[in-house]
Amino acid sequence: MATEARLIERFGTPAALAVIVLGFALARPDAFATAANLLNVTQQMAILAIVAAAATLVMVIGEFDLSVGFIASLAGVLVVKLLAAGTGIAPAILLTLLACTAIGALNGLVVRGLRAPSFIATLALGTIASGIAYWLSGGASLFQGIPPGFTALARTPLGLVPVLTLWMLAVLLAAGGTLALTVFGRRLIAIGSNREAAHLSGVPIGRPVVVVFALSAALSGLAGVLLAARLGSVQHTMGESLLLPAYAAVFLGMTAFRGGRPNILGTAVGVAIIAVLANGLTILNIDPFFQKMVTGAIIIAAVMLRRFGMAAAR
Repeated sequence: MATEARLIERFGTPAALAVIVLGFALARPDAFATAANLLNVTQQMAILAIVAAAATLVMVIGEFDLSVGFIASLAGVLVVKLLAAGTGIAPAILLTLLACTAIGALNGLVVRGLRAPSFIATLALGTIASGIAYWLSGGASLFQGIPPGFTALARTPLGLVPVLTLWMLAVLLAAGGTLALTVFGRRLIAIGSNREAAHLSGVPIGRPVVVVFALSAALSGLAGVLLAARLGSVQHTMGESLLLPAYAAVFLGMTAFRGGRPNILGTAVGVAIIAVLANGLTILNIDPFFQKMVTGAIIIAAVMLRRFGMAAAR
C-alpha cells in the first residue's frame, strides 16, 4: 500500500494528464486526437508555460512572485508603444525586457533587503506596473504601428511547428537546465530547501534572490511581448489572467517527478493539463463557465490525490 501511495504522490499528475488526453481522444477522435489539434494545444499553452516557468523559479527558493501577470501586461503595452514611436523591433523588445528585469530586480531588493514578505512586495510593485501600463495605454487597446515583422515572432510557424511552441520549449529547457545543471541552480534549490542551512554552508543568499526575481520578471516580460505579437494588439490588463493558472500549473507540477518541490518538468505537465482541459472542453462545446468549474475541480482533485498519497505513504 505504501509503495502504491508513493507512486500516486510522485506520478499522480502525469497520470492525470494521460487520463485526460485519453478521455478526450476517445470522446472526439476526429477533432481532438489529430496532429494539427495537438500542435494547436502546444501553441495555446506556450505563453502560460513561460509565465509558469517564471513562477517556478521563484517558488524554488520558497518565495512567490505575484507581479508576473502585471509585468506581462506592462511589457505588451511598452513594446507596442515603442514600436509605434518608430523604435526598431529588436531595440523595442530589448528595452522592454530590460525595463521588466529592472522591476524584477527591485522586487528582489525589497524582498531581501527590507525582509518584506514576497507576496506583499511583488503584489505592490505589480500594482505599480499595472498603473504604469494603464497610464501608457490610456486605458485603451493599442494596435496601430505594429509592424508585420513583430507579429511574425508569434505567428510564423517553422514548418508544421508553431513558433510559440518553439519559444516555450526554449524557455523550459533553459530554465530546467539552469536548475539542474548549473551552480546557480543548485544554490537556488539549496536556498529553497533550507535557507538557514544554506547560509551556514556558505551559500550566498542575497544575490541569488535578487537575480531570480529579475529572471522571473524578464520571462514574464517575454511572455507579454509574445502575447502582444500573437494578438496584434494590447490592453493594459491582458496579462493579469495568467497569474492564477500559472501558479495552478506550478502546484499541479509539484507532485510530478520531484514530489513536493517546484520543478520545471512538473510545471510543464501542469500547464499541459490546463491547456488540454480548455481545448478538449471547447471541442465538446462545453460552456466556458463550466470549463472553469471543471478545471478548478481537477486541481482540487489533484491536491487531494497528493494528500492521500502522502498520508498513505506514512
